[in-house]
Amino acid sequence: MANSSVYADVIVVGAGPVGLFVACELALHDVSVIVLERDADSDNVWKKGLLGGRGMYKPALEAFYRRGLLADLLYDEKRVTYLEKTSGFQYAGHFGGRLLNANAVDFSRFKYHLPGPTFLPAKTTIADIECELSKRATECGVRIVRGVEISRVEDEGDEVTVWADNQSFKSNWLVACDGGKSTIRKAAGFQFTGTDSELTCYIAVCDVDKPELLGKGMKPTDAGMYIVSGPRHLYVMDFDTTFDRSQTVTKEHLERVLQRVSGTSVKIEALELVSTFTDRCKQTTQYRKGRILLAGDSAHIHSPLGAQGLTTGIADAFNLGWKLASTVKGYASADLLDTYQRERQPEGAWTLDWSRSQVVIMRPDPAGKAISRLVTEYMATDDGTTFFVNKIWGISRRYDLVGAQAHPLVGCSVPDFQFEDGSYLGSKLHEGKFMTVDFSGSKLLEEATDLVQPWVGYLSCSVKDRLGMNALLLRPDGVVAWVAEDEVKVDSWKAALSQWIVLPGEA
Repeated sequence: MANSSVYADVIVVGAGPVGLFVACELALHDVSVIVLERDADSDNVWKKGLLGGRGMYKPALEAFYRRGLLADLLYDEKRVTYLEKTSGFQYAGHFGGRLLNANAVDFSRFKYHLPGPTFLPAKTTIADIECELSKRATECGVRIVRGVEISRVEDEGDEVTVWADNQSFKSNWLVACDGGKSTIRKAAGFQFTGTDSELTCYIAVCDVDKPELLGKGMKPTDAGMYIVSGPRHLYVMDFDTTFDRSQTVTKEHLERVLQRVSGTSVKIEALELVSTFTDRCKQTTQYRKGRILLAGDSAHIHSPLGAQGLTTGIADAFNLGWKLASTVKGYASADLLDTYQRERQPEGAWTLDWSRSQVVIMRPDPAGKAISRLVTEYMATDDGTTFFVNKIWGISRRYDLVGAQAHPLVGCSVPDFQFEDGSYLGSKLHEGKFMTVDFSGSKLLEEATDLVQPWVGYLSCSVKDRLGMNALLLRPDGVVAWVAEDEVKVDSWKAALSQWIVLPGEA
């Protein structure tokens, strides 16, 4: 017999980076949260070191930065990053194993991408992210329950019940962040569509007899690609999907695949760890179904080849957290929660297409080789490099905000303006509120903001370069919702704000 139910405003399933970030966002807004995690222990070799290494691009870096987590995870947020160009090669990313030179990027094309703590990508590990987010979640009062296996979930219209082991949990909302094989997605009947795999990919920690034959780095070949990412660490991408991934990968099998893909006679002397993955690309047709929402790999899966998975998942969490909190607290506009899918599903679809297109240029057939030559030629130009780096780094991502003013900055992440005292705007957004940023010193705008406290903060400041702006309205995730370049009109500001929250006296 099950024990009496445990209640929270929101249940988050999955204590990975995405689930923990959602939980932290909710708790920041005084929403009670329980996180349910299948694994009893967060310690996992696949989350540490080179195996657990992940790239973080602008959308994810900004999420951590704007919540005061950057210093604990990566570096002091006061550190200014900018690309100092050199005469040689600086790695900026890759596309299907074809490398991009940062020295060829024309950053002058990105007016709103300013020097600051998130200008350049960064590297971290899943273990480090989970450690820092777990600390923050615990400090904020989030309850993390580990070692529970979910057997059933039911959306009862006005609440959601989750059964896990011998316990039931109830909440007003459930957010599934339980990975590509999501139990919640399947149990709740979400449709999950897309393309099947063309590749079988292997990741291994092993010893080879002649490492000099393989070299270092990314190596596209006529049969696929392999990557030597560090001592004893090897990735192999093979255009053969006949291998049964439920079977154990033996040393002999991996050696045959490595020799075929690399075109060498290298032998594997010892195999310590090995796992497989594919390039399947699938996405749920809905990000919300009733009171159940999906985020991260629960909503979309793809090959990790393009290093976009972590950034896409954290961006899901950052977009969803404040919207769900506003809904729970009762001050959300009527369709606020619907904007989560409206904004994030296109980003997920783009990530899948980015992954698929890289597989195409890796294909060993004549068509694949022809496209590869064309793409490689374009990548070798300054225009091509700038295009690819913009896409990979997420420099100019923009949401299509329905009903918003037609301004190139609206829907974009706010530039990280530097104040006269040397500090940056991102460091002022830790509380997760809407924020009126006023460069004009308008008393009317300050008074209007005072009427909608505590939901909206006010920041009047002098910046080194205002980029032609007099005032801005920022969402809690730092996305620009309104801009005034000339006269500051309070009615226009108020109309923009009312698209997101119910203003006092208008409920």
